[in-house]
Amino acid sequence: MATNSAASVDMEDIQTVDLMSELLRRMKCASKPDKRLVFIGPPGSGKGTQSPVIKDEFCLCHLSTGDMLRAAVASKSPLGVKAKEAMDKGELVSDDLVVGIMDEAMNRPKCQKGFILDGFPRTVTQAEKLDEMLNRRGTQIDKVLNFAIDDSVLEERITGRWIHSSSGRSYHTKFAPPKVPGVDDVTGEPLIQRKDDNADVLRSRLDAFHKQTQPVIDYYAKKGNLVNIPAEKAPEEVTKVVKKVVST
Repeated sequence: MATNSAASVDMEDIQTVDLMSELLRRMKCASKPDKRLVFIGPPGSGKGTQSPVIKDEFCLCHLSTGDMLRAAVASKSPLGVKAKEAMDKGELVSDDLVVGIMDEAMNRPKCQKGFILDGFPRTVTQAEKLDEMLNRRGTQIDKVLNFAIDDSVLEERITGRWIHSSSGRSYHTKFAPPKVPGVDDVTGEPLIQRKDDNADVLRSRLDAFHKQTQPVIDYYAKKGNLVNIPAEKAPEEVTKVVKKVVST
């Protein structure tokens, strides 16, 4: 009862315009078809740009393993307690535990119309455990979107990125250059590159991604629900392709 009372008080504190906005959103979402999606792609492929667009368009929830684990630990649910114990020992959280936390997350109202899984599964074993969990729920993955892009294009995208550290403004030597090379347009302060945005680090990350993820891509290709997205295109073009793929 105390929980319901607290929830009631929380609702009373919400502005009417916000409540109405959420109600209208849910009414609009009611007519949307259910979608259960997996996004796969290397760093810099643009899946992080597309996820929020597709999430809003199709009324899906965005599930990333990191966010779910943190939420489970914070909620102190039985699975969250087990996850915290593993993390406190410096151990990896088991696949069964991650899938269990994912199963719980899918019960939330915002996941009613489906979800986008980002960063999971990373191995064939995880993919199999995910399928088993969804089968128990009477559902399955509808589409797996593989954001396919040549490593050389990624290298150009990522190694050309520069940022202004205090504001977070970002530039690109080719696609969005500053007015003066190496200098922030607004403050005139020097720009910096993130440590990960250099060619050697990127190549290492890409090698690891391909070795780990190719078997997962092959797994979904055999199941017939893999769709390759031409991720080298401009973001707005990629969005059109992704919307079309998800809609069909």
